[in-house]
Amino acid sequence: MNNAQNEMLKTAQDLIRKTGKKLNLSQEEIDFLIQPDRVIEVKIPVKMDNGVIKSFIGFRSQHSNVLGPYKGGIRFHPTVSREEVIALSILMTLKCAANNLPLGGGKGGVIVNSEELSEGELEKLSRGYTKAIAPFIGEEIDIPAPDVNTDSKIMLWMLDEYEKTIGRKSPATFTGKPVEAGGSLGRTEATGRGGVIVMENLLKNLNKDYKTIAVQGFGNVGYYFSKIAFEKNYKIVAISDSKGGIYNENGLNPEEVMKIKKETNKVTDFKKGKIISNEKLLELKVDILVPAALENVISQKNANKIKAKVIIEMANSPVTEETYPILEKREIKIVPDILANAGGVIVSYFEWLQNKKNEKWSEEKVNQKLEEKLKESFKEIFEVSSDFKTNLKEAAFISALLKITKKI
Repeated sequence: MNNAQNEMLKTAQDLIRKTGKKLNLSQEEIDFLIQPDRVIEVKIPVKMDNGVIKSFIGFRSQHSNVLGPYKGGIRFHPTVSREEVIALSILMTLKCAANNLPLGGGKGGVIVNSEELSEGELEKLSRGYTKAIAPFIGEEIDIPAPDVNTDSKIMLWMLDEYEKTIGRKSPATFTGKPVEAGGSLGRTEATGRGGVIVMENLLKNLNKDYKTIAVQGFGNVGYYFSKIAFEKNYKIVAISDSKGGIYNENGLNPEEVMKIKKETNKVTDFKKGKIISNEKLLELKVDILVPAALENVISQKNANKIKAKVIIEMANSPVTEETYPILEKREIKIVPDILANAGGVIVSYFEWLQNKKNEKWSEEKVNQKLEEKLKESFKEIFEVSSDFKTNLKEAAFISALLKITKKI
């Protein structure tokens, strides 16, 4: 386990402590909120292609189900740890509560470099993990979804294995499935689309006509955020992936950039932009900065170099806790991750509802409901921020904790 994950857990717990004190919660209530209900740790034996049996370690943290079944992704990554899944499950509880979803927080992961596995080994690992956690999940208990290095195909393997294990159909137990297998239309773009919806709500409230955007991270979230913002006539001046970025003050077309990224695996091969580093992208003079890649990229080290007027946190915790006051002093508005990137879990919730009711909503209906839900969350959090005279992040936590503590 690395320090960043320890830090992540500490940050999540400290935020609850800090917010809890503001709400005059008792120490017992705060302790209840920072501890997960349970953490499941499993060993997954996989017969590799060379015939050797290799064991992998997997986790599932179930943080709180006072508002409804646990909900949260499963990630396959070499740095997965017990602390990381606990931290992420806490944030999922708060995200669901802040966005008025009748769900609690869960998170799972397997310690693996999935790029080193063949397709067959990946399938065995996915099925093995599911079998191991099967007694603890279910459509009214815990509903997993894709996360880092997992996708709709993996969800389908997992659902298939789960149904085999329990001996009946249960399509609502996993979300993020392929559309033809019960997945929801609009799910792929949901997180990016949600970010744009929240951004537009903020600009309306601030009465600002900001237009230029820099996006750090060009995976699913960064791509759809920039594509949808571009379609709404915002000017995307910079885009980056893990290998570096490109800048063009006249604007970039995200679809054209993605075409090159798919061909060569890096955005820096796009010829219509000047190559810049990820660090430089964060410091560009733009109206809106969208960190959509890793956590803690905006820290005390670079806080004073940030020139954007608004930051939309599309990654999880891209701005460190200590950096918030520095940016606030400089009047930089930050939309917190638990609101900015909630589109994915909201549409996952819609998928769960569709599966349970055996319905199939049109993409238009999904997008319209997503917009309504985020508008409602934003309005609520914006009002809390005025009432408590605090930033949107703390307001989102206050709003979430108020709902959870009412139910305890």
